[in-house]
Amino acid sequence: MRYQGTTHKNLDIWKMGIDLVEKIYLITQTYPREEIYGLRSQMRRAAISYPSNIAEGAARSSSAEFLKFLYYSLGSLAELETQIILSQRIGYLKNTELLRFIETLRKKHLNFIKYLKSKQKP
Repeated sequence: MRYQGTTHKNLDIWKMGIDLVEKIYLITQTYPREEIYGLRSQMRRAAISYPSNIAEGAARSSSAEFLKFLYYSLGSLAELETQIILSQRIGYLKNTELLRFIETLRKKHLNFIKYLKSKQKP
């Protein structure tokens, strides 16, 4: 769905999502070999899913569909956050900045949902 001439590529949450994918790929490169098909793969898929769902929703024809995909992407973000916490607890990851980044992104994401809902016809 295009809003005032914009596409998903102009949305801050999509741009931050792309940054998040890059961060996750770099961080998970250091994970043990036995995690290639485990936690590392799961984290990468969840990270990729976040901006991908935003893009797919933005391409839909209605704001209701867009909102549905925004909630899917929010679910992917929660999944990734859980995997980061697990990575920290088992000693694969020491970085706490990543969780702060995700929290900032979540707040922006929820504000965007709130904005879209306010623009919907009653």
